[in-house]
Amino acid sequence: MTDQTPDPFNPAVPAGAYDDLLARVLPLARGQRAWTAGDGPLPSLFVSHGAPPTLDDPRWLDDLFTWAQSMPKPRGIVVVSAHWENAPVAVSGAAAGTPLYYDFGGFHPRYYTLQYATPDATHLARRLAGTLRDTTTVHEFADRGLDHGAFIPLMAMYPAADVPVVQLSMPSLDPEALLNLGLRIRHLREEGFLIIGSGFMTHSFAVMRDPGLLGHVVAFDEWAADALSRGDVDALLDYRTQGPGANVAHPTADHFVPLLLTMGAATNVGTPASTAIHRISFGNSIRSIQVV
Repeated sequence: MTDQTPDPFNPAVPAGAYDDLLARVLPLARGQRAWTAGDGPLPSLFVSHGAPPTLDDPRWLDDLFTWAQSMPKPRGIVVVSAHWENAPVAVSGAAAGTPLYYDFGGFHPRYYTLQYATPDATHLARRLAGTLRDTTTVHEFADRGLDHGAFIPLMAMYPAADVPVVQLSMPSLDPEALLNLGLRIRHLREEGFLIIGSGFMTHSFAVMRDPGLLGHVVAFDEWAADALSRGDVDALLDYRTQGPGANVAHPTADHFVPLLLTMGAATNVGTPASTAIHRISFGNSIRSIQVV
């Protein structure tokens, strides 16, 4: 399905749809039932995160909020975003209200003033770093806030900004490295922490310039959806060879490989995933999935 959205570089009211979302859902967001041990492990998610214009798309915002409301409110969130590659692996600043990292350019000035002041996440950061230090050095970047791959979707999913969040870097763009990273942190789901890989199911600027390329994007998205529904991790690891239109859909790996983190964080590798959101927006698939 495709839809038309306003010019992302010239919205009538920048982040106006987000303002409307806050006005409608904040009481519901604040009252969301918190996770308890009786709920069992939270799922791991892959979110197609979008750039600031996501905040001008009311349907996308509603879809993200509704998805988050379908689960108990997590104790904390670990996000791996397409926009932070650092080796050895690193964790973001965990202090309450660490300033956001506005890692984008060319948009309306209002987007650079938006805030998402999450609570102190020191406990989660220490828990995460302690888990990873068993096998690798972990760097801590106290002054690096959440980048847009983290804060844009979370502003819609948890608009009350009342869940602690830690961002974890991608140690490389190798799909297997991200799968293994997911494996190493998946037990956190059993403690009520939500694990999110944040990328884009397809990420092609070429199709935005040339709509005639849309068929490549759709073919790749359909192939990925089929592999996910079967839990075919081997196919996803080999997406460059097996995925039709991969060179158009993903000229670079950064927005696809967080999907492997999500699959690695499942209870069992090879667990089928379910689609939570699916549309074509700005010529790309915003398919987002969850796996238990």
